[in-house]
Amino acid sequence: MLQDISTPLSTRAYDDSLGRCITEVNRWVVSEGLRGQAACDLFGGFCGRLLDHGVPLSRGYAALETLHPRWWGFGFAWQRDLDFVKAAQFGHEHATTASWTGGVFHHLAKRARAGERNPCLRRRLVRGPQERDFPALERFFAAGATDYVAELFDDRDGIPAGLGVVYSFMTDRPDGFRPHDMALLHAVLPPLSLAMKAYAGRVNASRLLQVYLGDDAGRRVQDGGIGRGSVERLHAVLWYADIQGFTAIADAAPAHDLVDLLNDVFETLTDCLRQHGGQVLKFLGDGMLATFSFDEDSRAQTCRRALDAAADAVQAIAALNAERRAAGKIAAAVDLALHVGDVLFGNVGAVDRLDFTMIGPAVNEVSRIEALCAPLGCPVLVSADLADAAALPAAGRLMSVGRHALRGVREEREIYALLF
Repeated sequence: MLQDISTPLSTRAYDDSLGRCITEVNRWVVSEGLRGQAACDLFGGFCGRLLDHGVPLSRGYAALETLHPRWWGFGFAWQRDLDFVKAAQFGHEHATTASWTGGVFHHLAKRARAGERNPCLRRRLVRGPQERDFPALERFFAAGATDYVAELFDDRDGIPAGLGVVYSFMTDRPDGFRPHDMALLHAVLPPLSLAMKAYAGRVNASRLLQVYLGDDAGRRVQDGGIGRGSVERLHAVLWYADIQGFTAIADAAPAHDLVDLLNDVFETLTDCLRQHGGQVLKFLGDGMLATFSFDEDSRAQTCRRALDAAADAVQAIAALNAERRAAGKIAAAVDLALHVGDVLFGNVGAVDRLDFTMIGPAVNEVSRIEALCAPLGCPVLVSADLADAAALPAAGRLMSVGRHALRGVREEREIYALLF
């Protein structure tokens, strides 16, 4: 008979042998969880300890949901013969694949959404095709598995919390898992799940900070740089991009088409930055402020990398526009300005609503330089400060386009165009 079972909290008394096993595994799990052990190592060590206590595991698998615009979750596969845990990430598109919608974990997730707490499924694979009612179970049986058990921990007083952890375990022992094995598994999976979720929470916080603040700012916040007015002075190349004629485009384009354009443009620019060591500080409507931090020894090299990123960005945006026009979509050119200077980098705002940002004259000046791109007909303009810092030869990649007044800046500044 097929077993779709739940595992309610038990008050049964275990015999001395089983009780000692449960106590040892739980103590180890709690200790590793408290010291912040990574989920990959935690799960591998857990499977190893089950083996040490006589549970005949041949394969174990754990998967955790995450909070990330690109990734839906990550999984960890352990195999006895390899004694190695293979980690993998899977994107949001995985939720629509047949392997998920027709799988055991999706079946458990539906039961959890219906209010069942910690749904569990067991299949005695050697008892016949009726016990192999999911496609994956046939594959496991063909590979030698005899017994299979899966369990989902994803509830908060019976309400799915959306950040669950799911497990599956298999054995190739002819008579499958024995009652002692099942009792041990059910007793030690709750504390393991708590440790796994604690790790997932830290990873989610780190990833979200990096997604919304950028790598550097995200790390600083996570490391404790959260006090209002907590700023530090940095040397940085400022890289400012703005979409040409965006107001007119926004007036004429449907909202969803506009968002699609912004996403394509920002993804293209960010990819160019990423390849040359820059990072996005923030998106400003149709604009983007990015930075390249440096110390004095790497000043010239960093400025050149920023110029390389700008040159690549112009070419990449041209290619993107060609693709979008061929697909009947709206296209837009991008203007870029580069400057270098000292800035204050840190937390600014209200007590309960802070922004991790950069302030200083250099930030204002780079936006004023970008405003000259259209009048001068140059897609990339560079300040004299950056030109000097890049230490390029006279016949290099920059050409002076004269001295120009920048709004809010007392003296005219010499401006250079990037040559392609």
